[in-house]
Amino acid sequence: MSGPASTSSDESPVEGAVAPGEVQGPGTRRLLADAAARGLDVEIVARPAADSLEEAASLLGVDPSSVVKSLVVKRHDGSFLFALVPGDRQISWRKLRTVVGVNKLSMPAAEVALDATGFERGTITPIGSSTPWPVVADERIVGRRVAMGAGGHGLSAFVEADDLIEAYSATVADISD
Repeated sequence: MSGPASTSSDESPVEGAVAPGEVQGPGTRRLLADAAARGLDVEIVARPAADSLEEAASLLGVDPSSVVKSLVVKRHDGSFLFALVPGDRQISWRKLRTVVGVNKLSMPAAEVALDATGFERGTITPIGSSTPWPVVADERIVGRRVAMGAGGHGLSAFVEADDLIEAYSATVADISD
C-alpha cells in the first residue's frame, strides 16, 4: 500500500485538492481515520455538485470508467456488502449472485444504506463505513487510480484500486455489464 491517508498531494489529478485541516464532516473524517489505520493513501478532492456521473468525471478530469460506484447490496439474510463498479458500467446481478453464492440480492432503500454504512447515497464508500462489510470489486478497476465517494457531498476520494482491494481483502471478479 502507498502510505498514510492524506488530503493533498503534489500530483493532484484536479484543481481543488483539499488541504489538510479543510476536510469537513464526520463521514470524511471517518474515511480518513480508517484509511490511515489501514495504511491506505487517499486524496480528498473538492468538486462542484454534479447532476450525473459523467458530469462528475468531467469535473474531476477523468474518464467515467475511473469513477467507481460504491453500491450497498443487501443479502437475503439482512447483511450487506459493497460492490465496486466502474462508472461506465452497471452491476450484473446474475454475476454478483454467482460470486457471492446466493440466490437473492437487492439494493436497499437510501435510509437502510445510511444505517448500514453511516454514509448518505452519493457519498458511500467502504473506506470508513460504520460497519466493515465485505467488498467485491469489479475486475476492471484493478491497476487503476480511481475516484469514489468521500463520505461527504462535494468531495471525491482518489485511491489506487489495488491498494483499496488489498486493504479490504476484497474479492475481485467480473460483476458488471
